Amino acid sequence: MFSLQNKTAIVTGGASGIGLAISRLFAKQGAAVHIFELNYSLAREESENIIKEHGLAVAHEVDVTNQKKVKQVVSSIASEDPVDILVNNAGIAHIGNAENTKEEDFDRIVSVNIKGTYNCIQACIPVMKQEEHGVILNMASVAATVGIPDRFAYSTTKGAIISMTLSVAKDYIKYGIRCNCISPARVHTPFVDGFLAKNYPGKETEMFEKLAATQPIGRMAEPYEIAFLALYLCSDEAGFITGCDYPIDGGFLRLNN
Repeated sequence: MFSLQNKTAIVTGGASGIGLAISRLFAKQGAAVHIFELNYSLAREESENIIKEHGLAVAHEVDVTNQKKVKQVVSSIASEDPVDILVNNAGIAHIGNAENTKEEDFDRIVSVNIKGTYNCIQACIPVMKQEEHGVILNMASVAATVGIPDRFAYSTTKGAIISMTLSVAKDYIKYGIRCNCISPARVHTPFVDGFLAKNYPGKETEMFEKLAATQPIGRMAEPYEIAFLALYLCSDEAGFITGCDYPIDGGFLRLNN
């Protein structure tokens, strides 16, 4: 079950955190994984690690905000194998409210989180249409559907991801293309550790426990847990699912009173 044998997958931001967990699991399940990363040396290192584990992975230096580059790389991949799966995982975070969010910061997060997702979708859909099948999975967030303090710009972009998911699912269902999104709550990634070290030096453990406690289940998710949901949604077993947002949040949305 949940085999990705003979499938080609693109995972943006696929060399760290949730993206890396998805890249590893998809390769383990038989997919040829193409990792899109700004940090090419990291992408190459992780792709080599996947190959050592008998998986298939290729590293690509891609800035998802650069439409021309995205299209060039997708075209190069598609010239050899159809793109069966696109996971739009690349994204950045931002802390601030509507008053103190600077214009340049707002523009940057919109460019990466929204435009980057659009660029990759636009590049992959023609390939998927030609093959009359494909799966697009976008990374949203619980921040898209519930108010989280000081996450104005981030929440805005993730709300757009959910709307984008619905639009793509509606427009391309007739071509055999499915599109869904995942909305995680807090996930323990290197980003979280870096954020705590930068903003709460000497209080990292205390703040980590405080953030973890906001999930009713009492902890943050691990990246591999998000990856397993991604695997299901991108597998043939999920062939009846499109246009859906899947919270994976330890009870954050429904059980916080």
